[in-house]
Formats: sequence, structure tokens, C-alpha cells
Amino acid sequence: MTFSEPLQEIRTGFERPFWVANISEIFERLSYYGAFASLALYLQEKLSFSTEQTGTLTGIFGGMVWFLAIFGGAAADRLGFRRALSLAYLILSVAYFLIGSIGATWLAPVRNAVPLGLFVGFILILPALGVSLVKPCVVGTTARASKENVRSIGYSIYYTMVNVGGALGPYCASWAHRHLGVENVYRVAALSVFAMFFFVLFFFREPRKAGDAPPPSIATVARNFCVVVGNYRLVLPVLVVALLLRVAMLIYPFTAPWWIWIGLLALVLAGISRFMWFLVIFTGYWVVFWQQYTSLPGYIHGYINPKADVEIILVTDGVTVICLTLLVNSLIRKIPAFQAVILGTLITSLSWLVLAFRPTIWGAVLSLFVLALGEITQQPRYYEYISKLAPPGQQGTYMGFAFLPIGIGSLIGGWFGGTLVHHFGEAVHQPERMWWVVTGVGLATTLLLWIYDRYARVPPGSEAS
Repeated sequence: MTFSEPLQEIRTGFERPFWVANISEIFERLSYYGAFASLALYLQEKLSFSTEQTGTLTGIFGGMVWFLAIFGGAAADRLGFRRALSLAYLILSVAYFLIGSIGATWLAPVRNAVPLGLFVGFILILPALGVSLVKPCVVGTTARASKENVRSIGYSIYYTMVNVGGALGPYCASWAHRHLGVENVYRVAALSVFAMFFFVLFFFREPRKAGDAPPPSIATVARNFCVVVGNYRLVLPVLVVALLLRVAMLIYPFTAPWWIWIGLLALVLAGISRFMWFLVIFTGYWVVFWQQYTSLPGYIHGYINPKADVEIILVTDGVTVICLTLLVNSLIRKIPAFQAVILGTLITSLSWLVLAFRPTIWGAVLSLFVLALGEITQQPRYYEYISKLAPPGQQGTYMGFAFLPIGIGSLIGGWFGGTLVHHFGEAVHQPERMWWVVTGVGLATTLLLWIYDRYARVPPGSEAS
């Protein structure tokens, strides 16, 4: 095959909605990662939250975004991708503006009427309402608007676009933080996604394929949702209880006994499907991954260099993915998708050992570089695997569930990282030891994925139950 032939496949293999959706994804990710890159410092240094509260709140910001994508995927199937994307970008523009206005005088009456943690936590959930619609729409459009022979390349392009935004976001946040103040990081984010509202409205057309079923009814969407979950009558109430308990801990600071969390987890695991077992196991990957946003900024300022430009350091992940995704994908195309997920999890897990041995700025950069190599290895193949599990007409629902581990990983990872920084940094004064614990979580996840692959994995084309 000549060099021009793959380029011709790319040129003819994707319909216009693919490119419109993925270009808009650049700006959505720019806003999201710009907001996330500055969030820990904004909460801790500007709003005076403690290390542990900062970890919890950053975890809520990241976690709810991805958790609500489950429902966003089902809603996208029902609304259609064009309407869902337009609505999502409008919601996001308002949400980011409100985050930047937390300390504004016009919000003072509301801010003073409720506990600050509850007030900030509520506002940090608002972007989730928009992102939860964007992600399933873009990934679902990639599935619908790509020919089969370039589907794998399509997911690599999608993930490259994500990381173009992921790299630009922290860079723009660094500039806005230094020149405009940290609050205006969020107003710049609001402008970025507001522009995408008009871009989608004018240029995006609903992707359709011959033989596509009509949009499902609400009853069908609900039934699909329940089938994917498993025993939803058990699982959903338990998840609601866990979420309410976590919110109560934020409002009235207390520690719930460990056996309550173990009991709730046991009930969830008893009721979920085989597919959901995989998603629960894969949560461990994202607990490890999200430490770059939830605990690394505070770690760098507290234990390496208080004047370090954290937002610029966080550009490392996105730049690495932009430069190497297509190359790495071409090298591992013959590796089965699930084995690529396992390999990527292992690489990302080992990345934090660099920082454990070399607690310096360059050690942090190198850790993020290795972390990104693991991300590149597994993430496009992860979406490929799940997209092939989805029955016709349910791509949005399944892709919504694909984001569940990312959300749970952020919710747990924020609390987990804040606890580790407090214990190893503030209590025992050996902060570098926290990265050994993070690595241990990743290695345990790798082992569980290997066991799942051998004994329980759902093969593509079969029922994910």
C-alpha cells in the first residue's frame, strides 16, 4: 500500500458530521481541561479550601461530568445528535461562566445562604449536564459517520482531537491565569463552547446510515439502559444512596465507616452485568490517571516548587497524545482491542514511579509523558471494543456507559488523591510515597483486567450481559 492510499481512505471514509463533531470536540476539551487544570489551585489558593476538600471537589467536577454521560448517551439517542450537541454547548457556556463567578458580588446572597462546600459543589456539577451530552454524541457520530475500513482510524482521530483540546486547554488556562486572573480562565472557557453552539447549529447534520432504525422511544431507551446495567432495581437505589452519602460528607464533614462503603460496593457488584463488571474494574485505571489533575497540582506547589506553572506542566499529556496517537495506533493495530486496554493500563500505572524516584519538575513531566503513552495505547481501542458491543440504535447508550469508569474514577480519585497528599505529605512528611500507592492501584487493576479477559470478557457481537 502506498502512502497516498491511506490518505485517500481517510478522505473518503468519513462523512461531514464526523469532522464537524470532532472539530467541536477540540474546543469542548479546551474548555474542560483549561478549567480542570486551574481548578485545584483556584479552590485551594483562591477559595481557601483544605487539601482534602479540594480533592473531593475536583473529583466531583471530573466525576459527575462522566457519570452523567450514561444518561446523556440515552438522551442523545432520543434527541438526535444535532439537537443534543447544540443544547450541550449552550449549557456549558452558562456553567463555566458561573464557575468563574463563584466569588462575584452578584452571587453573594446565594453564596452566604448555604454552606460554601455545597454551593461550590453544586456549581461544579453544572458542566456535567453539557459534557454528558457532548461525549456520546461525538463518539456516536464517529461510529455512524465512518466507513468500516477506517473505523479504527476514526477513533484515533477522535482521540487526537480530544488531546489537541487537552493540550491547548492548560496552555490557555496558564495564559489567562497569569494575565487575567484565575476566575477568567472559566470565562474564556465559556466563550470557547459558546462559539461551538453556533458552529454545530450551522454545519452539523444528523448522521444516518442505510438501515438505521428510527430514534427509540423513551420506553425503549429506559429498557436499553436497564438491560446494560443488569439488576437495575438493586443497583440504581444503591448508587443513589452512595451519592447522597458523599454529598452529606461534603456538607457536614465526617467520615463514613469503611464497612458501609464495602457493603454498598458488594450490593452493586451483586447486581451488575458482565459488561458492567468490566467497567467497574476499569475504574481503577482512571483513579490512577486523574491524579494529574486532582493531586499533582497541589503536590507540585506544596513539595516541589510553589512558583511552578502547573498548567504548562499539564500540557505534557495532551501534546504527547497529539504527536504519537496515530503512530502508536499503527504499531498496535494487530493487538486485540482488549489486550491493548490491559497493556495501556500497565504502562499508565508504572508512570507515577518516575515521580516517586525523581520528585522534581522534570520528573513530573516525564511521568506525564509515560502516562500519556499508556493512554494512547488503550483509549482508542477501548472505544473500538465497546462500539462493537453496541446493538443497532444503541450506540449512544453504550458509549454513554463507556464513560462510567472515567466518572467513578474521578469521584474516587479526587477523594483518594486528597487523602494521600494529606497523609503522606502533611502527616508523615514523605509525600513521594503516595505515588507508590497510586501505582499499586494501577497494577491491581491490570491484574483484574487480565483475569476478566481470560474468564469473563464479553466478546464483540454477543450480548453484553
